[in-house]
Amino acid sequence: MQITNMPSGALGVNTYLAVDENTKKGFIVDPGGYNAALTRKVKNEGIDIEYIILTHGHADHICGVKEQHADFPDAKIVAHADEKQMLEDAGFNMSTAFGMPTTVEADIFVQEGDTLQVGDATLEFFHTPGHSPGGMCIYIESAGALFSGDTLFHQSIGRTDFPGCSFEQLADSIHNKLFVLPDETNVFPGHMGTTSIGYEKGHNPFV
Repeated sequence: MQITNMPSGALGVNTYLAVDENTKKGFIVDPGGYNAALTRKVKNEGIDIEYIILTHGHADHICGVKEQHADFPDAKIVAHADEKQMLEDAGFNMSTAFGMPTTVEADIFVQEGDTLQVGDATLEFFHTPGHSPGGMCIYIESAGALFSGDTLFHQSIGRTDFPGCSFEQLADSIHNKLFVLPDETNVFPGHMGTTSIGYEKGHNPFV
């Protein structure tokens, strides 16, 4: 699995392009703003984008969905079922406060343990509430990769001072769903740099 970070949006959220090299099937994670370079890369390399996946519904992770989706109209938009209200309410997802009122209608709502196939890769979804009600992580065991959104960062975790947040839920999600993964699992967060499960287990002061 080839994973490229192509930051987007006003806050430079980590937007990922993930491609199964064997089949050229791919998906996009968290388009926080429209990224023309991402579209060019996809088209130049003949990648077939099957999904646009949202780790959660906050404005900085969703404001590029509609424009990016217009470039890949066959791609399905994926989110956790508990994030439906946030995605469809520009006040709740805080895009109104950003001056960019945005709503998103997902094509597929997933639940804990659901999977999707992208080429040879199986994507497994973990519900990790705490930063938002329907926050989730995407795990690809065969690639040793976890897209953690705003659940887990390098020596930090997602904020819990927004409406619908809970530090207790977030810590529980990290301990019981993420820290049980192999230590060598690479973590691709929504902000900051790549880290690993093993490093965060020993160095993350918040959990």
